[in-house]
Amino acid sequence: MGWFTRSSRDDAATEKKADVWAKCPSCSAHVHKEEWTSSSRVCPKCGYHDRLTCDERLQLLLDDTSFQELFAEVSFSDPLKFVDGKGSYADKAEATRKETGLSEAVKTGRGKLAGIEIVIAVMDFRFVGGSLSGGTGEKILRAAELALKKRLPYIIVSASGGARMQEGIISLMQMAKTCAGISWLDRDQVPYISILTNPTFGGVSASYAMVGDVNIAEPGALIGFAGRRVIEQTIKQKLPKDFQTAEYLLEHGFIDMIVERGDMKETIGRILKYWNRR
Repeated sequence: MGWFTRSSRDDAATEKKADVWAKCPSCSAHVHKEEWTSSSRVCPKCGYHDRLTCDERLQLLLDDTSFQELFAEVSFSDPLKFVDGKGSYADKAEATRKETGLSEAVKTGRGKLAGIEIVIAVMDFRFVGGSLSGGTGEKILRAAELALKKRLPYIIVSASGGARMQEGIISLMQMAKTCAGISWLDRDQVPYISILTNPTFGGVSASYAMVGDVNIAEPGALIGFAGRRVIEQTIKQKLPKDFQTAEYLLEHGFIDMIVERGDMKETIGRILKYWNRR
């Protein structure tokens, strides 16, 4: 009897111990969850930047209690009544909405960064892979219109696998729609900063994510249009090992800088203060 009691106790202790550790998705190092959280999910061993939720990102970037969410009423639509082997798109999106508390793959609003009022849109990969849909595009456009009207700097944090194919041409037209909104900011000299996180692909990288006045990426972020395997199969060649990484894009002039997650707020604050002095 004592053996069974001891075994049960040992199992409980092991389970409790496992709850206090996080495993790095890149190097598999075990990091204490307190350290993992305090470092904003950046591995202290290899520097890997794990994904953040939109709320975690807003907490990291904005001044305390300054965020005011806007356009939360905009949600997904299902114009094609899309169904595949795993069920309906509407059911999947609704389940994700309940799980995450998000109305779409982006959260939009206004707040303060280093004391400077801004408009911000933060994508969340948990919502159908952060895909660009009619609802996501509408929220990004409305936020751009607000930034234009109030002449406030606009910041978009991208994390996406691309356009949401379940919405067909509606999702694809968001590329032009969102870029039109960004072009209005450019016309009226309202600053737009694009932050690219891992991953930023497809229709998002081919539209608003790459047209910032300043394009900033996190270290090691994968950024591109099609995936490595698709490209290699198309061109029948092996690609460089670091292809589509933030470091590769910086070297080839596609982005302006790479900034560690912990330094992102300070860096953006300096950029915005420079703009304010102009």
